[in-house]
Amino acid sequence: MELDLDESSLAIGRIERALSRIEKALADRESRPAPAATPSETAGQSALKAEVAAVIGELDRLINEAKHG
Repeated sequence: MELDLDESSLAIGRIERALSRIEKALADRESRPAPAATPSETAGQSALKAEVAAVIGELDRLINEAKHG
């Protein structure tokens, strides 16, 4: 299965949006004081980890397609 230009563009767009969300989350985190971890902070960390995993997955898929495509 070869990625066409449209699919690649969509994948890159998803990666860019996810990276923007990660960047915003990290900036928001730096601007807040650092109290003890709360349940909402733990949920935020889980969401951030999920975003990172999604970006890695998209990048892996693009790399595999480029190698085998």
